[in-house]
Amino acid sequence: MTPRPGTRCEPGRGLARPRSGHAVVWAESPLQLLSAVEGHGAGLFGRRTVIHPRSGSVGLSSTLSSLMSQVPDGVSFTPGAARIPSPRTPGMDRWVIGDAFSGTAQRQLMLHPPAGEVVVLDDGLATRSLLASLASERPVPLVRPRVVPTTARRTLGLATWFTLRRLMRAGRLVVFTALPVADDVRRRFADLGGHLESHRFEWLDTQPVPETVYEPTVLVGSAMPADGLIDEAPYVDWVHSMTDDGPVAYFPHRREEPETLARIAAHPMIRMKEHTVPVEMRLRSLAPGQRVHCLPSTVLASLGLILAPSGVRIFGHAVPDQWWTTSTPDRVRHHLSSALDTVGG
Repeated sequence: MTPRPGTRCEPGRGLARPRSGHAVVWAESPLQLLSAVEGHGAGLFGRRTVIHPRSGSVGLSSTLSSLMSQVPDGVSFTPGAARIPSPRTPGMDRWVIGDAFSGTAQRQLMLHPPAGEVVVLDDGLATRSLLASLASERPVPLVRPRVVPTTARRTLGLATWFTLRRLMRAGRLVVFTALPVADDVRRRFADLGGHLESHRFEWLDTQPVPETVYEPTVLVGSAMPADGLIDEAPYVDWVHSMTDDGPVAYFPHRREEPETLARIAAHPMIRMKEHTVPVEMRLRSLAPGQRVHCLPSTVLASLGLILAPSGVRIFGHAVPDQWWTTSTPDRVRHHLSSALDTVGG
């Protein structure tokens, strides 16, 4: 089978299925929403893709408004979806989700076993954790690293692992990602029957750039202070220290607290940008000589793919030990810090 533009097939394997039929997508974040459009544009979902953006999810509305005017043929949206669609939606060939660690998604899989394919989109670093868990020789409860699971939650996560492994053996599980995946995990996942489809934001590359950034330094904000993982004060001081080489354009994370942003913006050399759409869509105009800084985050990999052709340098910064709050477990620190493996600099 000849690969379609926009995807990179596994060695010796074609795309997971003929690109026909109907996909239903449950998107809970701007990155998932963008990944869903990329998946359709790559021909992965079929001729018709209906995207259900979760209502009330921070940052989705502006991304949705931007994408609705430029999506590929065959994509439609149902804005304000309050409930995840069933894996048994009538007429559906593919059930597409971003967060395979979600208890809501896992309960749907248990209650309504899908008759067709299940496709998992990028949901940050969790995508790599999912692949590693599914490639494991021993069962791994699919629970987020930050969660201390109850017995019931652990049981649900373990049942989901077995369900997804059964789908893999049947050739009905696809993971669609822009993140780098370790060779051993990639091989093991394929040997077990899973289909791993990689992309480099090919559809996005054909779209107009929404804005131009003139500041020499760009800093992509982190949600770690808002999530209680690191202390706010040293983070704000670190952001301010980036102004030694001139003005800094600060692109906030959608979950950052207004009070934190106000403290950051108090520095006269910080140019605070309003949160609108994902930075993957906004920073495509950067040119050689400009540079991007970020704490461990998925954007280190995604922006690396998008900006590599232009020669823009991206710097990932490790979190100093003294920044972590005492309540942040070592497994969470390790999980987040793994993002530094995806970029040089």
